[in-house]
Amino acid sequence: MILQAAAKVNLMLDILGRTEDGYHTLFMIMQSVGIYDRITLTETGRPGTITLSCSNEKLPSDKTNIGWKAADRFFKETGIKNPGIHIDIRKNIPFAAGLAGGSADAAAVFVGLNELTKAGLSERELCRIAVKVGADVPFCIQGGTMAAMDIGQVLAPLPDIRQDWYVLVKPAQDVSTKEAYDAFDHTDYVRHLDTTAMLRAAAAGDTDAVYSLVGNVFEQFVYVAGRVDIKAVMRDAGSLVHCMSGSGPTIYGVFETEEKANACAEALLRAGYPDTYVCQPVRQGVTIVEGA
Repeated sequence: MILQAAAKVNLMLDILGRTEDGYHTLFMIMQSVGIYDRITLTETGRPGTITLSCSNEKLPSDKTNIGWKAADRFFKETGIKNPGIHIDIRKNIPFAAGLAGGSADAAAVFVGLNELTKAGLSERELCRIAVKVGADVPFCIQGGTMAAMDIGQVLAPLPDIRQDWYVLVKPAQDVSTKEAYDAFDHTDYVRHLDTTAMLRAAAAGDTDAVYSLVGNVFEQFVYVAGRVDIKAVMRDAGSLVHCMSGSGPTIYGVFETEEKANACAEALLRAGYPDTYVCQPVRQGVTIVEGA
């Protein structure tokens, strides 16, 4: 079975506080975008085994990979006998980029195994298992436009965002999510975002109002080299809004037309940012391409 798993961006991300067990409580508006990893699941005939390969050598191909963890969790939670599964991940979503690439891969494994094994789990049941692997995985299973709260596992669907064009740029640095949260914890003053207004705008399907409220609290204390320059290029190209996604470092800009988006992408490539992508919002997190 072949599946494609979509990346995500944050139209809003605010940190509201911390729980007693050390987790951070969040408010996010999350949006799937059309940059995809390709995941292939193959039955190997070696019962009880899970193997994994990945096109990016910088990522692990053993049980520390979140895709492997997803398969292991699926079989343990469902009690279904593992017929022997090989997971092949072709990476296109940049990693350590704030785009939920790993969570997207795990989501595809959960969706694919549910189909392959004929487990018949509902989306809600699948998400209940998936959150044990990662807080973003349930969103990546469902996709589209959603509000996410608490540690990210409380989800509420929202009207689809308008089909504008997005330009995503990952600067040549990785950002540790743990270090980003540590920076928040050691910041004396944080300017919080207008989450109430954003939720109302998103729930009303008012895309222009949503764009006027876009923001990411991490931008206040996570340094990304080149962020100012990238945003300047986007602004000059006519972006409606530009913002960092997740804990960074990826910056995205939103454009009304494909022509403007492509012109911005070309300018960013000339400026020395090879990891530049043009895409649109999508309404589904995981899609089965072949084998359903």
